[in-house]
Amino acid sequence: MPTLIGLSLVGDGLGMHIPKGYIYFTMGFSVFVEMINLRIRPPATPVSLHQPYVREPAQQSVPGPAGHQPGRP
Repeated sequence: MPTLIGLSLVGDGLGMHIPKGYIYFTMGFSVFVEMINLRIRPPATPVSLHQPYVREPAQQSVPGPAGHQPGRP
């Protein structure tokens, strides 16, 4: 539909007159066809996503800053 509107605007800018009834009819027909498609198509199966990211526990403790003793501020 955006192409239809854009094309009609370009045509109007070039001096071509496109009756609004044609544009409204094609837009209405497009909506009608899409409503039929929504009714006829079976529901889509849900997409299976990957497992959530879980951080593994650290193997070794990371040493603190130089001169820092654990338990002392």
